[in-house]
Order: sequence, then structure tokens, then C-alpha cells
Amino acid sequence: MITEQQLLDFMRETAYKPMTYQELEQHFDIKDAEEFREFLKLLNALEEDGKILLTRTNRYGVPERMDLQRGRLQAHAKGFAFLIPEDREHPDVYIHANDLKSAMNGDTVLVRVTSKGPAGGRLEGEVVRIVKRAVLQVVGVFQSHEAYGFVLPDDKRINRDIFIPKDSFNGAVNGQKVVVRIVSYPEGRAAAEGEVLEVLGHKDDPGVDILSVIRKHQLPEAFPDEVMAEADQAPDAITEEEIIRQGRRDLRDKVIVTIDGEDAKDLDDAVNVERLPNGNYRLGVHIADVGYYVRENSKLDLEAYNRGCSVYLVDRVIPMLPHRLSNGICSLNPQVDRLTLSCEMEFNEHMKVVKHDIFTSVIKTKERMTYTNVRKILEEEDAELMERYKDLVDVFHTMKDLALKLRANRMRRGAVDFDFDEAKVIVDDEGKAVDIVKRDRTIAEQIIEEFMLAANETVAEHFHWLKVPFLYRIHEDPDPEKLQNFMAFAANFGHQIKGRGNSIHPRALQTLLEDIQGTKEQTVLSTMMLRSMKQAKYDAESTGHFGLAAEYYSHFTSPIRRYPDLVIHRVIREVLENGGALTDERQEYLTARMPDIAQQSSERERVAVDAERDTEQMKKAEYMLDKVGEEFEGIISSVTSFGMFIELDNTVEGLTRLSALTDDYYHFDEQHMALIGERTSKVFRIGDEVKVRVARVNMEDYTIDFELVDMKQRQRRERTGGSGQGGDFARGEGRAKGRGREGRDRKAGKDKAGRERKGGREVAGKPKEGGNGGISTAGRAGRGGGNGVGTGSPGSFGFGSGKGGYNSPATGASKRRKKTSTSGIFIGDAATPGSDAKLGGEGAARRKRKKKGGNGGNSTAGFVRKKKK
Repeated sequence: MITEQQLLDFMRETAYKPMTYQELEQHFDIKDAEEFREFLKLLNALEEDGKILLTRTNRYGVPERMDLQRGRLQAHAKGFAFLIPEDREHPDVYIHANDLKSAMNGDTVLVRVTSKGPAGGRLEGEVVRIVKRAVLQVVGVFQSHEAYGFVLPDDKRINRDIFIPKDSFNGAVNGQKVVVRIVSYPEGRAAAEGEVLEVLGHKDDPGVDILSVIRKHQLPEAFPDEVMAEADQAPDAITEEEIIRQGRRDLRDKVIVTIDGEDAKDLDDAVNVERLPNGNYRLGVHIADVGYYVRENSKLDLEAYNRGCSVYLVDRVIPMLPHRLSNGICSLNPQVDRLTLSCEMEFNEHMKVVKHDIFTSVIKTKERMTYTNVRKILEEEDAELMERYKDLVDVFHTMKDLALKLRANRMRRGAVDFDFDEAKVIVDDEGKAVDIVKRDRTIAEQIIEEFMLAANETVAEHFHWLKVPFLYRIHEDPDPEKLQNFMAFAANFGHQIKGRGNSIHPRALQTLLEDIQGTKEQTVLSTMMLRSMKQAKYDAESTGHFGLAAEYYSHFTSPIRRYPDLVIHRVIREVLENGGALTDERQEYLTARMPDIAQQSSERERVAVDAERDTEQMKKAEYMLDKVGEEFEGIISSVTSFGMFIELDNTVEGLTRLSALTDDYYHFDEQHMALIGERTSKVFRIGDEVKVRVARVNMEDYTIDFELVDMKQRQRRERTGGSGQGGDFARGEGRAKGRGREGRDRKAGKDKAGRERKGGREVAGKPKEGGNGGISTAGRAGRGGGNGVGTGSPGSFGFGSGKGGYNSPATGASKRRKKTSTSGIFIGDAATPGSDAKLGGEGAARRKRKKKGGNGGNSTAGFVRKKKK
């Protein structure tokens, strides 16, 4: 039987020329009728999936041999997009709004490269074929206009409203948040058409905002009945007979504890530490054996695969597994027997693992400790707690000693340790944000972090050398161009980084982080460094983890909430039960499955991160809603051509627009990331402390505007030319004069509002990698508005995978704006011809209508007439 890989490898050969199915049949010597039918099915499946193409002469070939690239589309609110190719070595491809056909954000497409910039510059292309639709439904605000309606999408990357015919309202009324199924996708100037599937409630009703995010990212909530039925079959307790039958190592007499947050309910990791007679440390990391209860290919397993991970929103958790498992038999609750997979490691004085063992076990934890109580015992020596846990105080001190030594060893080898401020938004019973509390990274968190990292590395290396199919957590080396840009940026602050391009060792970056500790540029340099790196992900091959300076790394410690951990638990137990190896059949099956699981897990993780960030940004804006007019101390966290972002002590971030700096005309110095006053020579730089007043909060885009306290009015005088915010900018006419905010900020990575927010360190068991790819917008002007500094909402972003090193275009897509009627209804996109740019899209559209004597063929009425036909 011909496999998919054999067929693709053959078509990718240099000598291959497109063949008909008859010629392929002869080449592979297919004679059996059943085998021929399966071969035709394979061809059809690959052609449907866009992995091969059928030419006009009915010959098959692979897209890359036909100058086409297959990949995922990453759209922007202004209409253009980038192709993120599946071929990791191929740079991103910019696609103008006119060349998208009907493709939307997230779609898998085939793109033809139409032009290449000089000296390996930006590639531009057009969509040839949409292979797979990613957007099947949209969440947004419903607007009724009697005979028809529109839905304004919450996702700003969907930059056209969805037309809803009268018979598809399904009870929706004006101002409600709805879920819409797309019936037909946009073609040319025609909008997408949809039907209302679900009415979530009025946009201002309590809880509707979070529910909208859940629907927007299509996060599953309730578990299907058949999944719950399987979960209900799980036992409430473990029997002695079960333990003996499985031959598990009995660790119930050891002093094992869990250390988690106060509100944690799914306790999946427990630890114990002891000093050995030879002076070495023995560390035991014991992880809930979830794979014992969630069998491969069961309903529970398929549901966990589809979910990929648990999602932690501001006011709720959407679990990967039903609570009966995650909070019940799988949770390592105190003083009860639990089945676990254990990794015991012995560390010498140099913190090298000199001996390790991985085995199935049964444990009974002594206490359910919290980070707060462990911190109080170790740092404050709280008398009450030390008396309460007197049998464990020495154990915690031993844990602290080992954790600090492990961390010091990790820093010496060059791990990059980002220490960003993180905050938790507190909400009341109705889901309203009432407080923002900063999270401290105390010694208690560091103990668990270091122990989980050690176990993850040990397990990854052990199974790498066994050469069995496995899932690894990898972090590729940074893109050389982005790293060079960061080095140049750091040099502006007087910091030199040793190394060149791709040869920079992570130790050099960690040295910089240590040097800037406590300085005012610490936040910005840390953030810019993080953005210069690639996003950590799952892979079937072990290629190392750059950020951790680890050659081998996997996720082993959280099978309750991460599917990759669950998968490798099954592999581990299967290897242990079969004498250290797999059968040939299982080896082949798992080898084929792992790449797919890795890709699915990485994609689901990105969805979870996006949803978590959306809810956090939403609730931070809501928290500041009643703070309008109040004054706060903050620091400048980013400077752009359209203003500067200010971060408050509670991690809330807002924009002070260039037009609000009224004491002078300011110019943006990109090299030094500063705004410089033309007359006063006053300078605003990253890290400067400022006092701001909350000017406004936009709950449509969840953005916050600040204004500087004691800002004086500038002296009025005539201005011509220039590129600051002067002249027409101050009057709000928004002529960008070459400084369109869409253009310049990608290169320097200055995407501050709505960006992929401070990804955080890789914490095994509790990771918060936020990656650096992805889309980040600070909102859009109106709904697709212009690119003048003085109007609309900011639009700075870090876009594409970064392989192409693009600035987003300052022409083309940025000269297109959404056209609306006087009532604000979408009636199409109007291209603004070159000489009409200064007059705006509406002026050009008016002249066009005047010439034609009608509405230009692009009005709502025209659209409705078309539908009626």
C-alpha cells in the first residue's frame, strides 16, 4: 500500500514532472483493484487538503514545485494579511487586501508569490486557493435595520461586517451580542452573509463579555454526555489489590507534599526531598497517573485531544478533563492514596544528576501546602505556621537549599530568566473587575518551578536515548535578523551583547537581564528581548530549548491540564511495562501520530493564550472605567510614532497620544525610542517616570487613553511639512505625512496595546509562555479607520512569524478604509487613489458617485438588491 509520505517524497524529487493518475499507477506498479481504489482515495484526500495540486491537464504535483506556498493566513484589522508558510525556512509573504480573494484570518491557503523585494526583501503574493476554512462562526454586536441586519465582529481581524437577512435574525435585536454562522464568505466588494445561531445577551449585561470571548475562540464548555458517562465510571478510591496487581512502588511512607495556589483544585504534582549520607540530594517528583484512567482513543481521550489544554480565564476555568477526574481520583489530595508516575533524581554537589529512576508508584501526601504558607515559613518564620507544620519545617528548608542551587546552576549554563510583573484581576459575583493584585514570584513558587524543570529535563533525556516516539517542548534559536535588531536597540542604552547573529548564547542574554536589574530600562529591554525570540511549541523531535539552555526538554508534570503530558505518560508506562521498549507495530503507529499531536497541542495552546489575554485586557479596561479623571504614577513602557504607552504599577497599560502632548511639537526618534520636543528639546524615553490622568476608556476595543498631568498648551504657529503630530495632526485631520502608524512599528516591535503580553518564563508544570509571533493590535480607528496620528485608535502590532523581517505596509492596505453610511452602517471598502489620499476615502467615493450618477454600486441598498435577485 502506497503511503502519503512515499507519494509526497516522490513528487518532491527534482526529476519529477507532473503525472496523471494513470502514470502514477504505472510508476508504483499498482495492479490490485482494491489497492488502486485506496490509491485514488489518497490522491483525492491530498488534493482536497492542498498538499498536492491537480493541473489543468489533470496532472498531479506538489504546490512548492509550482511556485505556490501552503500556510496559515494571519490577517490584520486594516485588511491586509501575511502568509505564515508551513515551510519553516520560507519567509512570510505579504498579501494585499485585494489579493486575499475571500480568505479570512486563520484559513489554510495556497499562495503564489508575485513579487520579491531587492536583496531578499519583502515577498508579496496572492491567494490562489483556500484549502481549509478556520472561521466558521463569528461573535459580534447585532445591528438591526428592519429589512436586514449586520453583525460587527468582535475580532478586529475580520474587518468586514457580516450581512444578516431578515429571516436569519432568529430573535436577535439591536445591541445584543450574537454568535453567527457564516453562510457565504466575502467575494470582492460583497460582504459575508450569515445567520444568527445564538443570542448571548445585551453587550452590557453581566457575564456576556467573558461569554463572548469563549464563543469567539470557540472554546468548549460542557462535556458531551458520552464523555461524562466515561468519567462517571472512574472509581472514588484505590484498592490494595489494584496496587499489588500493577506492581507499583509503594511510597506512602515518604514525606511527600503538594505546594500550590490557594484556589487550586487540580493538584497534579507532589514533591519530596532528602539529604543522603553521601551529602547528595534526592529529589522525588510525583505526577498524577492520569493516563491510567484516560485510556487511549477513549471518548475522554478524544475530548482531551480536541481541547488540548485547560483554559484559565479571569473568572473561570475551562478544564481539559471533567471535574470528577481532575478534582477527584486524579488530584493528589492530602491523606489519600493516589496512583502516580514518579521521577527520582540524585544531585551531586555540582547539581548534576548522577542517578535517576522513572517508575509507577502509589503515594499518600502528608499535607496540601500553599505558596503563601511555605513563603511565610521560610521567609517570615511565622510562629503559628511553624508550630502547625513543625514536622515539615526542616523539609521546606532543604527544599529551599536545593531549589536555589538548581537555579544557580541553570543560570550558570545560560538559561534566560524573565522576571515580569504579573497580575491577577479580581472580579465580584457578577464578573465585574474590582481589583488588580500583583503576583509575587516568591521562594515557594521557585521551589516548585525548579523541581518541575529538573524532572522535565530528566524525563526528556531518558526517553530521547531510548529512541521511542515522544513529545518534546522545544524553543528554537532566535531569528538572526530580529536578534541583531535587538542588539542594536540595547546598544542605545549602553549595553553590549557578546556574540553575533545566530551564534549568541542564551548566557549572553541572561547576563544582560542581570545587568539591567533595577534600572528604568529593565522592563522595555526584557520585553524587546522576549519579542526577538521565537515561540516555544511542541514537537516530535528534540531540538533543544533555547530559553532554558536545555538540550532536552518535555512537559511531563501536568497531565490533568495539558494533553502532551498525558500522551507521554502513556508512552512512559507502556515502555516500563514492556521491558524498556515498544513493539514494532506500536513504534510505527506512535511515530506517525506524534507530529499531529504536537501540532494540535501547539495550536490549542495558542488559542488558550489568546483567550486568556483577551479576558485579562477586557477586565483591566473595565477596572479603569470608573477611574477616569484620576491620577496615577507610571513609567513609559514603549514609545512609537503616534505616542507613548504608559504602564501603571498595577500592570494596566494605556496610550498617551502624540496629539495629547500639547506643550510642544514632538518628533519620534526611532533609533533611540524617544519623542523629542522641537522647540523645548524635551525628551520622553522608555523607562521615564511620569504622572498621568485617565482620559478615557474604550470598552469596544478595551483600550485606555492617558494624558500627562500638568501638560501645558503649545504656542500656536504655522507649520508646513514635517512628520510629527503638528499642524493638521493637532486639528485631528490625520494626514500621516509618511508616519502612518501602520508602517513603522513592526520593525522595532513596538506593539504595546493588545500585543502578545509579556509571555513570561517557561515554568514547567505552570507555563505561561506567551510567544512573540501572532497578531497584536492596539485597536482600529473607528472600524477600519485612517492612519493619522490624531484620530481613531492606535494600531501598532508585531505581525507575522518574523522570518521575513517585515514592516507592515504604509501604502496599499493602509490607503483603504471602511466606508459607512451616515448611520454608521458598513457599505463596502473604498480604495483611495494616490492623489486623493489627503482628502480621505469618503472624498474619493463622493466624486466617484457623482460621475456615475448613483451610489457607486457599493451601497447597502445595492447589496440588498443583489441579494433579492
